Parts: sequence; C-alpha cells; structure tokens
Amino acid sequence: MSDDALQAARGDEDIPEQLRLRREKRQRLLEAGEQPYPADLSRTHTLSEVRAEWGYLGIGEETQDQVAVGGRVVFARNTGKLCFATLQDGFTLNENSARLQVMLSLAEVGEEALEAWKTDVDLGDFVWVQGRVIASKRGELSVLATTWRMASKALRPLPVLHKDLSEESRVRLRHSDLIVRPEAQTMVRLRAAITASIRSTCERWGFIEVETPVLQTIHGGAAARPFQTHLNAFDLPMSLRIALELHLKRVMSGGADRVYELGRVFRNEGVDSSHSPEFTMLEAYQSWGSQFTIAQFTKELILDAADVAGSRQIVRPDGQVIDLDGEWRWLPMYQGLSEALGFEVDGDTPYAVLAAAAAERDLTYDPKWGADRLAKGLFDDLVEPTLIQPTYVCDYPAIIQPLARRHREHPGLIEAWDLIIGGMERGTGYTELIDPVIQREILVSQSLQAAAGDPEAMQLDEDFLAALEQGCPPLGGMGLGVDRLVMLFTNAGIRETILFPLLRPAG
Repeated sequence: MSDDALQAARGDEDIPEQLRLRREKRQRLLEAGEQPYPADLSRTHTLSEVRAEWGYLGIGEETQDQVAVGGRVVFARNTGKLCFATLQDGFTLNENSARLQVMLSLAEVGEEALEAWKTDVDLGDFVWVQGRVIASKRGELSVLATTWRMASKALRPLPVLHKDLSEESRVRLRHSDLIVRPEAQTMVRLRAAITASIRSTCERWGFIEVETPVLQTIHGGAAARPFQTHLNAFDLPMSLRIALELHLKRVMSGGADRVYELGRVFRNEGVDSSHSPEFTMLEAYQSWGSQFTIAQFTKELILDAADVAGSRQIVRPDGQVIDLDGEWRWLPMYQGLSEALGFEVDGDTPYAVLAAAAAERDLTYDPKWGADRLAKGLFDDLVEPTLIQPTYVCDYPAIIQPLARRHREHPGLIEAWDLIIGGMERGTGYTELIDPVIQREILVSQSLQAAAGDPEAMQLDEDFLAALEQGCPPLGGMGLGVDRLVMLFTNAGIRETILFPLLRPAG
C-alpha cells in the first residue's frame, strides 16, 4: 500500500500540512522555554484508578481531592472560558475505564495556561494534568485542572476515531490500530493471557522451560524451507530455525524429564490467512511418554487456554459451534480419506488410483510425489477442512514425519497425530523415534534428498544423532502453533493474532 493510500485510510489526506503545523507548535514550546517531551512528570493515579476510587460521585458533586494524571488526548472541545478533553491511558478490556475527562477553566488555571492549551494541544498529544476530582454538571467524572503540561507532542495526527481502519492499515499501522480499536488491545491482552496459561499448564505437568538456538548451522525438526543467513564471526552459513525439536531432544538425552520451549520459528514459505513466515511454536517433550500421553497433555493445555479465553464452546463465523468439552476423536488418516473418496484406500493403494481420484476432483499435486504423499495431500484438501470438532488424525504414512517412531502394529505407518480443530491443524504429536540407527538411516535419506535439490528435506545433524546414540528415554513429544491457538479462540486470521506480522513493504 502506498503512503497516500495509508494516509487516506487514516482519513488524513493533508498529512504534510498537519506535520508542518505540529512541528511549528513543538518549536514554539522550545522557544518559550518549555519542554515538549519532559522527563520530570509523575502521576499520582492512572485514569482507571481515578474511576475506581471516585466513580461514586453524583452529578455536579465536587471534592477537594487532588490528583495528577496523564494520558493521550483523544477528544477535545474548547469554548471561551472552559475546555474539555478526554484522555486515554493504557490497554484495557473495558474501553471506558481507560478514559477520563479533564476540564480546564479560566478561573482555575488562568488566562495564559488556558490560551496555551487552546493553542498548543492537538489530538494525539500526551498531557499531564493536576487538579481536583469532580463530576461535571452532566455527571461525567472529571479532573478539574489547576495546572497542566505537555508530556509528549504528537507530530502525526491520530486516525479518525469514528472511521474503521482497513485490515491492511490495521496490521501495517499497528501502533495506530492499538490507539483507536479496543479489539486490537483485547487481542494483545488475550494472547498474553493464553501464553501465561500455556506456561502455567506446562509447570503444573512438571515441564521445565528452556531456550534453544535460533541461529543454527544445520536446520532440522520439520519439512520446511529455511531462511539462510551468514555468521561473519565464524564465516559460516547459518539458518534460522524451522523447529525447536532437535535441540530439545538433546536436552532429554542429557537427562531432563520433561522440557518445553515457547519460541519463534521461521519458515521461508507462503503467506496466507493461516501461515506466516515467522510464528510462535510451543514444543514439549515428556520422558516415558507416547503419542497418547502427550495427546492428553495437549488437550488439557488447550482446555486451560479456553478457560482463560472465556469459553470451551467456540462459535464460528458460519454459526457452527466447536465443543471442546465434547469428544476428541481419533481418526486414522487412511480411514478418513476412504470415507471422503467413497472407496477403500490404504498404504498399498497404487499411485495411479489416487491420481485418478485427484483428477476427478480437479486437484493437482507435485508430480514428483509418491503415493504416500499424494494420499496425505488428498486428505489435507478433502478431509481436514471438514473436521470441525477436535480430532486427532493419526496413523500417517512414515514418509510424512521422519522423526516419529515407526508404528508397532502397522508397517509403513508412524505413531503420530495432527490435532485438527475448526478445519485447521493446530498441533502435532508423536511417539518419538529414539532408535539412533533407524534415525540415522532416515536422516541420511533426507540429506540425500536435500542434496538432490529438495529445499524442505532435513540435513544430517551429527550432534543430534550423537545425543540419541548416548541414550534417550522413551518420549512423547508435541508441537502447537500458538498463533493458531489464538486464531481458534478469536476467529481471526493469523495477521490479526501476531502483533507485528511480516508484510510486503508499502509502495
């Protein structure tokens, strides 16, 4: 989006003139010996605290209680001898509790201070006001100023408060979005609460939080294209991590019982309403666990987060209700695909049969795929969007997850699941592969694919294999997309759940 388009979205089509006038006011303050950005101001109360302590005041009731408050001017009305302004301060789930009226009268502040207010103060400025707490003649709780000062002169105007920002402007101008849209503030608070809930659940289950490297010499832990960079100090090519898995498993080989990490991961792939190149992942590993024990942990983690978000029954935009208190179904992948296609398919179904089914439905896939990958692609397109209630899709072909344990009962499959809720994958879990011989064979095969040009194939990580060779307990492991969890509870796209999503440069 161009600068002009963004300005139009803000309703400010004459930005250069607005900037010039505000800079002139800043300069006048300096020339008058006033600081437009002073550092010596302090408050006795936040705006919310004033509302909480004096909210009982009736129409026209006054006190002699003195307070010093501060906030951003979001509304102003200047008359001859009396000026009104609404200040806004901080984030809140209740928009009104973070706003408070201030009043400046000629009798209280004097002619010079009143005229300076009318001349110098614009919407968007931060001001500091000291005065008595009263209720106006209309019953509005207010601070009747005895003195005021500029706290921070805004050089750009606010967005128009009664005009909605476009989605593009919201995410590109998040600082403006947070000022004018309570829903944006709510999203920040909700995401923080969900993150705190995740940590609380992990702690209750006995998981220890650790941190692992973001910069890695070898990428692994997922089938994804990495971002490449270079470490000048060692003159080495590096990658931003695509997953947290391999280092966390090395911690488990080192003797930890249960570990988790909440961290940013980076995948140099497509961008849409459910994918971002930079996103937040939770990964957790449980010794003496399996895909079933880690599935129970994941369920409890999501239920705890739902309680924080407000409800275990989530109403989708189409009116369907996701009932997190209902059954969390287990569905083998081939069973679900068979139901969708109308005939039986399994790991032995020929590629030609699956390709014909895809062609009948006008679905196209990478011609380099084998039957296993094609079956997974068909499932993703035909079945996954229909799984509204919580469903553990399990028993995938082995080629799909190189780090999961081979299935004990069904050759060619793995002990792994994807958790689908609301037609979208929210997380994944495995009985982890801890046999270092088999793991080496798989990673060697992956590294050969990478050498042959597959950008998503894993590389051979000798440090990870050395840790497995030293011995690792049986493990259940899981990964959960935190952004997608927030999306679940808010029915928002991923760009709305990430405070500052990656965007194509404007212009």
